[in-house]
Amino acid sequence: MTDQPNPNMAAADAPIETRLGALIENISAYIEFYHGGWVKLVDFDGATCTAYVKLGGACEGCALSTMTLRGWVEGTVHQFFPEIQIMPVLEE
Repeated sequence: MTDQPNPNMAAADAPIETRLGALIENISAYIEFYHGGWVKLVDFDGATCTAYVKLGGACEGCALSTMTLRGWVEGTVHQFFPEIQIMPVLEE
């Protein structure tokens, strides 16, 4: 085991948007490596606890992109941030 810091992890005392962004970057790396797609955090509304995300790459037009969004992205985010709602962004 190494004591090297993980550059994709945010400090526990970092703002929620920073921690959420780091988590989504990790999810995106997995999706990109295994499936050729990606996800990114487009915006975060702290007042409503809503994260706006965009799927791209192989996810665009894929029949399973809704499952990717709801299962992997939203499911993983809810494990760490149960109060955050995920909303897809179709256009930036």
